[in-house]
Amino acid sequence: MAATIGSALSWWARVKGDQAALVVDGEELSYRQLQDWSSQVARRLIERGVNPGDRVGLLGPNSLIWPVLALGVLKSGGVLVPLNPRLKPAELRKVMDDAGARLALVPSEFAEVVEQTVALGEPFDHIGFPELEALREGGIDDFRIDLPPDAPTALLFTSGSTGLSKGVVCTNRTLLSIVFEASLVEEGLRPGTTTLLVLPLVFTPGLVWGLLMTVVLGGTIVIEPEFKPGRAAKLLAEHEVQALFGVPLIFEAISTAPEFEDADLSALRTAIVGGAAVPRALLERWGKKGVALRQIYGMTEAGGVATATVVEEAGDYPEWCGSGSIFTEIQVVGEDGRRAEPGVEGEIWLRGPGVTPGYWNDPSSTAQALADGWLRSGDLGRQDADGRLQFVDRLKDLIITGGINISPVELERVIGQLDGVEEVAVIAARDERFGETPAAIVKATAQVDEARIIDHCRELVADYKVPRYVVLRDDPLPRLPSGKLAKTQIRAQYKDVADNYEKLR
Repeated sequence: MAATIGSALSWWARVKGDQAALVVDGEELSYRQLQDWSSQVARRLIERGVNPGDRVGLLGPNSLIWPVLALGVLKSGGVLVPLNPRLKPAELRKVMDDAGARLALVPSEFAEVVEQTVALGEPFDHIGFPELEALREGGIDDFRIDLPPDAPTALLFTSGSTGLSKGVVCTNRTLLSIVFEASLVEEGLRPGTTTLLVLPLVFTPGLVWGLLMTVVLGGTIVIEPEFKPGRAAKLLAEHEVQALFGVPLIFEAISTAPEFEDADLSALRTAIVGGAAVPRALLERWGKKGVALRQIYGMTEAGGVATATVVEEAGDYPEWCGSGSIFTEIQVVGEDGRRAEPGVEGEIWLRGPGVTPGYWNDPSSTAQALADGWLRSGDLGRQDADGRLQFVDRLKDLIITGGINISPVELERVIGQLDGVEEVAVIAARDERFGETPAAIVKATAQVDEARIIDHCRELVADYKVPRYVVLRDDPLPRLPSGKLAKTQIRAQYKDVADNYEKLR
């Protein structure tokens, strides 16, 4: 089967080998160089025992070598498992174990973290980036192994409302379907496009809509190791960028940088925003530059973007998320299992060629999420008479901060391990920068204070998960007749926590 990410890279290396595929911090890598280096990496992985279908973890922040290694894993026949570099050893261990990964690729600066991760369970092999960096000048090499179109090629782990991470399965078929559909509806995502990526490669927007979209379309992706708003504004003009995507705070920061005012953004054709509501003032600021910011709705299980407001309606329907796409359908379903009437709230269901076939080694969660070809999102929405979708709320108990999912259950378990904590509920607090941020409502003994809870969390979870608000209370938390915490009541009681309590970090 030739319809793979690897076959697309091979084609562009043949027909436009000298074109820049990657630009990272001013350094370019052509399609020919990307093809050769990633093929050498694939060979080395096979030498180290990687067989088709074996899961391979890839750790590290944005860099020139990260995309090379990701493509090398795919070309080796391995299944790519991106590892968030902000995770602590216990969190990394869980992802590696859940994936059944036998090998991890790690930068030198993470050597100690990986050793700590290995020590928490069964040993796994790991290769440092320097060994793979040395393969860069290995000569012409078109090696690859193509997996069947419906075999897993990547596992993207996303936090679940139960606190258990779930590996969303991606295949060559789903990934190529996402690219094909996007290329039909997005002016900025056509063959030869140039994309600016200021988000981490490790998440769905960076990997799927950034790297893989670019490689399949034979474009150029400008990858920033860290987000600098003024620099991003300059790069948009310098590289005549046609596609940019991110959460509202990304677009807000760029638009308030001094460089934004004089930047020529006339090439920018696809500018899509998700993860939080988009203020109308932000839409207007970009609109004055001739750029239509468009709201999207999506999730990892649907390839990241399931629907986006069409350009022609961006100004008139800024709070709506479009009505699906050419091959992706959306419906809002009521509790009776029937399609809801226009304006009536219900659960958002999706179906289309980019929807995941399921969760890795989790038939129960797969059966709950997928039914009769539809993906049940766990999100609440409504549609108008013309089918436009408006996101209302999450049925799932998740916090989304800067576009990243946080499981309240995971945080509740971590805080609950602290001596003196008797009860804890974690809820979302409003945040001007990130949209939402975790707030911990805690009943504890006198020996526990806010600082101790924050320090405890910092030791065990990634920094973006650490609560910014901690509310200590003397009374027990409200519970349902079943004995479970009454989360709806707690959220209502502390809905103004950001206004009434001090932000601790």
